[in-house]
Amino acid sequence: MTTVLSTDTRGRLSLGRRDRTYAVTEQSDGTIILEPATVITDMERRFLSNTELQAQIEYARAHPEERVERPRRRLGGQQ
Repeated sequence: MTTVLSTDTRGRLSLGRRDRTYAVTEQSDGTIILEPATVITDMERRFLSNTELQAQIEYARAHPEERVERPRRRLGGQQ
């Protein structure tokens, strides 16, 4: 599918939907490729790549009866 877009008087293009994030790639011939993208934090990326941690969390959710209660700490390290 090909879509033709025209710039406004200030040289801008409207991509339609608002609040959309795109990964932009410029080819050597000047072609610009926009791909819809989702940005994740480094913490999320590390979690998604840690299958052992994911398995531990999945197990804990499936077996709440094995949960170990721990005393809650107050802010500032006071008990």
